[in-house]
Order: sequence, then structure tokens, then C-alpha cells
Amino acid sequence: MMTNADLVEGQAIVTGINLGIHATAEASELFEITSINEEDEEVSFSSPMDAGALRTEAMKPFLFSYCCGVASYMRENYHVGGVRIVISDVTLPMKKGLSSSAAVCVLVAKAFNELYSLRISTRGLMQIAYRGELLTGSRCGRLDQACAYGERPVLMHFSQNEIDVETMRVGQTFHYVIADLCAGKDTKKILAYLNKAYPFATNDTDAAVQEALGPDNHKIIAHAREAIERGDAVRLGQLMFEAQELFDRKVAPACPDELTSPVLHSVLNDPKIRDWIYGAKGVGSQGDGTVQLLARDKKSQLALVDYLNNERHMEAFAFRLNAGGKIKKAVIPIAGNGTRMFPETFFIKKAMLPVMDESGTVKPALLYMLEELVACEIEDIYLIVGADEVEYYEHLFHFDYDEEYRSKLPENVRDYYKEIFEIGQRVSLVVQEEKKGFGHAVYQARKYLNNEPAVLLLGDFLYKSNLELSCTQQTINAYNKSGGKAVVSVKVVPVSDSRHYGIIHGVFRSDRSYILDVDAMVEKPDEEYAKENLLVEGKCYATFGSYVLTDDVFEYLEHQIKENEANREHSEIDLTKALMNAAKNGNLVGVDIDGTSYDVGLPKMYYKTFCAFGKE
Repeated sequence: MMTNADLVEGQAIVTGINLGIHATAEASELFEITSINEEDEEVSFSSPMDAGALRTEAMKPFLFSYCCGVASYMRENYHVGGVRIVISDVTLPMKKGLSSSAAVCVLVAKAFNELYSLRISTRGLMQIAYRGELLTGSRCGRLDQACAYGERPVLMHFSQNEIDVETMRVGQTFHYVIADLCAGKDTKKILAYLNKAYPFATNDTDAAVQEALGPDNHKIIAHAREAIERGDAVRLGQLMFEAQELFDRKVAPACPDELTSPVLHSVLNDPKIRDWIYGAKGVGSQGDGTVQLLARDKKSQLALVDYLNNERHMEAFAFRLNAGGKIKKAVIPIAGNGTRMFPETFFIKKAMLPVMDESGTVKPALLYMLEELVACEIEDIYLIVGADEVEYYEHLFHFDYDEEYRSKLPENVRDYYKEIFEIGQRVSLVVQEEKKGFGHAVYQARKYLNNEPAVLLLGDFLYKSNLELSCTQQTINAYNKSGGKAVVSVKVVPVSDSRHYGIIHGVFRSDRSYILDVDAMVEKPDEEYAKENLLVEGKCYATFGSYVLTDDVFEYLEHQIKENEANREHSEIDLTKALMNAAKNGNLVGVDIDGTSYDVGLPKMYYKTFCAFGKE
């Protein structure tokens, strides 16, 4: 596009999947990595943490060349120390059209990022993985490293060296099968022929390639995004067939020797396979390499895998694109003086007020919240604190582990010392320099979330579930079942108490009676208004205190902040307004939590919490 302004930018929808590479990492003086090779044998590699030495290793054709490429790039550009990586499990098939080399590169980049607290964004990690893989001499595509965004699809816009990424919701779980056609193709030849169409078309074939990969592709991508976010598998399958037909008609003629793809088309036209799928298409540069198929359901998916493996003698794998997507981040605002609990909060932070559990162990309220988030597999927890509180919380969570100190503790609580240390590895402190309302406090975490959804817990409430699932897990599950919409947890309260709560109105879903499509949310309405306008099936539903916030909620908070600045206003930034905006756009659901909330922010309520929490 730099040389031909008429070219349309490239677009693609890319997703990570529920298969991957799992590893542990720790700081080291060297670059060390241990894994399992294709013969299930443990293999290891070690090198000095020297950019030149690692670059030399990256150029060699061996198992760890990609890892060395990323390590070399990190050393040269970030001046980091070494790492020791132990790969414990690989569920992602290698060399099967699933970008396994990109996944390894992202894993190494993430290890450096976490161990050396570099605070590199997801997009930055993606770029590092790409640059590192290039050092191996690989001609990897720009899309492969999108696996850095995890198990959710992203819409990528790319032109030359510039890439923009938009995260997407998933309206329902989609069941996919990907299969190695076991026929072989010459990818370098395909790309060489297609590249002849750029930057300027010299004949009708070149023009057709540019049209198919430009404006035609934009139309299909727009419809596919809509289908994915709506959860419309039928439409998405149709679009896969349409994309394949477009490729065959306009792109394949540029390299007919490779792109006629007889084996691929024998799969696409197999009548038995058609009974199990909504749609299918070739992968990447196509040819007789790999095929992806969208199954009608899980049963069809399993039947399809069995058929392709055992009757078509291919190598097929099943994977899911899950509704909503895994939530990895959480936010807890705890800045503030806790004046309603003065003078106790003159001596101790409100979040540190003690509460006793069923075993008689006394823990600070905040630790209960953190433990619940860890149990939900939350990886990054952002505590919003005041500027004068950083040193206090740093001391609590970012300390050097001391085995001698642990050994002096009573035996029944020694494990808690280790647990606090491990939780601290997930905790980051975010400073709220100015206190401009609850919404403003929450917004401070946005730059660390990388457009990902995040759990929000209130700093002065504890929750106890009546189910095996914690209250936080119930909230997360509602996010997944809703197709990735923002979530507010709710509970039934007496309508006479409405003035103490945010009150929710909406309609419960017939297929999931615990999920409420929210159409109104009013902060502390009086009893008369609540009775007339906000009852749902005769009941009054109030906010329970746990949320899942999506990026559109943060966008509206940013809108409030900018509006205040433009008008030189000093009104507080209101989270409720942002949630109501999401509801207005059909992007907010409530979840009726089966559990109890406990307040530690008011003296009498805290007393009740202390007496009741451990017993119930």
C-alpha cells in the first residue's frame, strides 16, 4: 500500500483455541528451555544470554530455533536477563496449520515480559513473537501471532508493517475440526505466485487476486464478524463456503498447479461430511495442506474427527471457539480512607479488616477476594490504590519469599505464607492519582487490560456461594453464556430497601432463567418508583457487587472523563452510567447469584459479617 495507494488493507478474523503449550518459567543467567520432542523424549537446550549467540542458534534448523529467535530479540531490545522455561504439556498439534511456531514464540515473549515486569501490551508481544520468528529465516505470516490474544477472536487490519487489532465477542460456542489433508503443498511457490499480483496488477488474473483479497474479503469479514458475535453458526458456515468459492474463482488461477487442490475439494464435497457441518474452507494460503470445518454440534464434531482419521486417513483434531472467552484479569478498587469505619481505618486499611472463616482462621477481607479470583484462574489482578498507599501494599504482596520465616509459623498456617506470596505474583498496583468517583477508579486499570474483559469486585464486600461454584465463577459463567456481554450480578431485596441499592430491570431468558437481559438500571430509587417501574416478575433485583466489564464499558467511562475535561466539570465519573449505556445497546446482562454478600464497609454491617461469615 505504500507504493500503490489504491490497494485495500488486509483483514482477517483470527483466534486462539482451547489447545496450547503449557510451561513454567523462572529467571536465570542463561537462556534455557526443556520440552518434549515428537518422539515423546525430553530434550533441553541452553545458551548464554547473548543476542549474537542466540541469533546464530536461531538460524539452525532445530527444535528450539524459534525460541532462540525471540530470546535474541528480547536481549537486544530490552536488555533482559535470561529465563529457564520448562514446557510441561503440548496439546497443540505441530505443523498442522495451527501456527504452533507462533505459539512457542508468544510463550517465550510472555515469559520475559512477566519475569522482568516489562509491561508489554498484547499487541507488543505479538510483534516481538513475529520479529523473533523472522530471525530464524522463517517467512511466517503476520496473522499467526494473534494467538497472543488467547481464546477469543480478533479482527486484524494489516498494511505493510502496521497492524490494528479489535477484540470480538463470541455469541455461542462453535465446534470446529481442523485436518491435515496429508497430501502436501508448496507454500513458498503459492506465495511467490500470489505476490506477483502486488503492488500493481499487470493482467486480469492479478486484478482478480487484489479484488478477492481486498474489497471482496472486507465484505465477507464484516458478515463473519456479525455472525460470530450473534452466535449464528449457520450463517458463519455459509460464509466459509462463500469464502472458499471466492478463493477458487479469483485467487486459485494465479497458481493453478498448487491451488486446484483436488484433495481439499474432495473433502469439501464429500456428502457424508456435509451432513455433519455448516461450512468448511481451506486454511491460509490453501492448496492441499489443511482444511477447517465448522461442525453442527459436539456430536457431529466427534463423528467428523473419527471419519477423517479412520476412513479418510487424515489427521484431524477437534477444538472449540468458546462463547465469551476466558477471563484472565480482575480489578478491585481499594483506594480511599474508609472514613465510615474511622477510627479503625486510621490504623488499618479497610481492605485489611479481619474476617474469620469456618476453620477459625482470621484473614483480611481482601485475601478472601484474591483467593476467590485465583480459584477462578484469574491471572492478573489489579488493585486500584491511592498514591500514598503504594508502599503499604507493595510490602504486603511483593516481598522476598523467606523459607526460614515460614518455618517459624504455626504449622496449620504455613501454607498461607506461601499462598500469599504466590497470589502476590498476580497482583499489580494501579495508582489513582485523583479521586473523581468510582467509575474513575475503575477506569485506571484500562490501559493494562488490553481490551480484554475483566472481573470487577468491590473492595468492601465479601461473597459466599450456596453452590459449588463461587459467586465470582457464577458471574464469569454468565459472561460466557451471554456471548461476551458485560455482566452485573444481582440479588433479590425488599422493595422497601431499594433506596440503598442500584436496582436492575429486564427480562429473564427462557433458556437460562438465571440470566436477565437488562434494559434499565437506576441508582438508589425510592420505593414508589421501584414498585411502579423496576420490579421483575414481582421482585426487586439489586446489584450484588460483582461484575464483568467489557471494553465498551471502559470506552463510555473514557467518554465521561473527556466530556468533564472539555466542559471543565468536576462531577464524579459514574460506572452506573457506563453500564446503562451498555444496556441501551443490548450489551448488558444480569445474573441472579445463588449466594450471600457481606459488607465490611459499615460498622454495624461489619459486625454482622464477622459474626456470620464463618458460620454460614
